[in-house]
Amino acid sequence: MAPPSTYSPIYPDLKGKVALITGIGQVPQAKDSEIWGNGASTARFLARNGVKIVGCDLNIQDAERTKSRVLEETPDADIFVLTANATKSDQVERLVQTAVDRHGRIDILINNVGTSKPGGPVEMSEDDWQWQLDVNLGSAFLVCKHVFPIMERQGSGGAVTVTGSISAFGHLGKMHIGYSTTKAALINFAKCTAVQYATKGIRINCVIPGLMHTPMLARLASEYNQGDYQGLLDKRGNGVPMGRQGTSNDVANANLFLVSDAASYITGTSLVVDGGVTAEVCNYG
Repeated sequence: MAPPSTYSPIYPDLKGKVALITGIGQVPQAKDSEIWGNGASTARFLARNGVKIVGCDLNIQDAERTKSRVLEETPDADIFVLTANATKSDQVERLVQTAVDRHGRIDILINNVGTSKPGGPVEMSEDDWQWQLDVNLGSAFLVCKHVFPIMERQGSGGAVTVTGSISAFGHLGKMHIGYSTTKAALINFAKCTAVQYATKGIRINCVIPGLMHTPMLARLASEYNQGDYQGLLDKRGNGVPMGRQGTSNDVANANLFLVSDAASYITGTSLVVDGGVTAEVCNYG
């Protein structure tokens, strides 16, 4: 079994570009102080590449925690964070304008906002259903709505990722009808939008994580495994053909590749980062 990698490549074309990241916050996690969330890790690797970053989170303390960790590792990083609700158009507009006011452009957009509530159509409340539609799907719609005109006007286009999940491909043992449905919709959102904006130099792709070891795992252990954190970690790892969960580094590296010129001919597709899970249990072609 190959160990998790902390490697991240340097893409020379990224240096000096401007990235907007939603869901940049780093949730505190006492059990694994070294692990990063997907948005935080993506900010970390972009900063290593000399990208100027503007990021938002619902919780400003979580956003500031990411900023501090990034600056600790990359002291000369240009990173600014603020609080914003990506489901509210006026707050998204303010977020986007902040990035433009600071840097004059937006070259990269990382849509990383997401939430999950358990249950099927009967058990789930209408409010929980709507909340997941708004957060997981609506946020990507709103941020793209406000960012794409800027990318189009600046002439050089841009590169965009949305964060999906292997839950989009079917039932994976726990019923999360809202989460699975919205993550499946994001795949088609990326495909259709990619076609519309292909001639305008804007690429959009979907990164699809599998079973990942992130700070969110502690909450899952509390909800589904009687608080047995290590037991859940082992159980999830044993369910992956590679014998372990992925980390946020794997998601960040997928994002970096897709927004770099190395992926300049790739748009409207999905990059699955799951250690072989979907190859074993799903037919999603």
